[in-house]
Amino acid sequence: MSGVTGLIEQLRYRPIVLWLGRILILVVMMLAASPQSAYVVIGARQEVATKHPTTCAHTRLTDEVEEWKIQRSLELVREMGAPTIVEFFPWSYIESSKGQYDWWHSDMIVRHAEAQGLTVIARLGLVPEWAQPDRDDPAADAYTLNYLTPDHFGDFANFVEAFASHYRGQISHIIIWNEPNLAFEWGYQPVDPQQYVELLRLAYPAAHRGNPNVVVLGGALAPTLEPPGSPLGMNDLVYLERLYTAGAGDYFDALAIHAYGLKFPPDDPPDPAVLNFRRSELVRRIMVENGDADKPVYITESGWNDHLRWTKAVKPGQRITYTIGALEYAEENWPWAKSLCIWALRYPAPTHSFPDYFTLISPDFTIKPIYYEIQAWAGGAARSENSLDD
Repeated sequence: MSGVTGLIEQLRYRPIVLWLGRILILVVMMLAASPQSAYVVIGARQEVATKHPTTCAHTRLTDEVEEWKIQRSLELVREMGAPTIVEFFPWSYIESSKGQYDWWHSDMIVRHAEAQGLTVIARLGLVPEWAQPDRDDPAADAYTLNYLTPDHFGDFANFVEAFASHYRGQISHIIIWNEPNLAFEWGYQPVDPQQYVELLRLAYPAAHRGNPNVVVLGGALAPTLEPPGSPLGMNDLVYLERLYTAGAGDYFDALAIHAYGLKFPPDDPPDPAVLNFRRSELVRRIMVENGDADKPVYITESGWNDHLRWTKAVKPGQRITYTIGALEYAEENWPWAKSLCIWALRYPAPTHSFPDYFTLISPDFTIKPIYYEIQAWAGGAARSENSLDD
């Protein structure tokens, strides 16, 4: 009986043992399949192989927590054939306490960018809590984290100087603020070109004190057709004219431009009443008319969107064709344009809305067809004849 009893006991526990074994196998398989790594190794500096050096990607690594994801993102930029990135370095992240700088995360990004042989264009902005309006003020709820008042312009200039100095020899291009002609990006204050010129007047010499060789990019204006008096923003062409009238030309070395195509092909002719890719030529004309023909332009955001239901999107095949066409057009016709940066490489997390359809790579590192098309073009392949009906 003891043998039978033992057999019964074995059979009784066998299902539990089998399930535990299956769970163990599943865990091992999941760990093996995971791209995560406890250790990130930086090897010898890489070089970007490209036939089209104006190709550029706007990355979004600011809120990326895991280092391996930062490394992999920048590897993919290099492998795509883009020698340049634009990355956002928030003032509020680095100087959360006045006069105390934490470079840990930004150093990580710059270290990996250098390892991949990439040039970094740094976009600076976002106001730390200590420089924001009093949070107890009921009116503060109407502001955004981009709200910067003139009494803190000097604080921002001090940060710009510290940033330029800290990354001297590593970062030589700095964008002062982002889209100041939009109310949201100006903290929902009334959009004011004169105030932006005052910000440039303080930040420009500060940047050059930190790094005499730095290239200070002004503008980064959002293309918009907002009418006079709009609470949402100011027409970018009007805004730029007013910047020059206020003396901005003395306070930037190059101009940053955002050039989105929306539903129009890249060779669609420029028209002041239309937002299309070649609107950049109207911006350039204003520069030339104001004596800045010798200053270069960096297109720091550009691209098309292929969301299925967004009214300003195009079909996936059109997006590919238009993007490659824009890269070609800028290279062949705009000698003043030093880069054309696609918005955006990938986001740290999905937005679950139309912005996800601007990316070249999904948050889980699924590579989209448009990435491979840009990669092939940057490598010297002939332009693909994608169907616009795809």
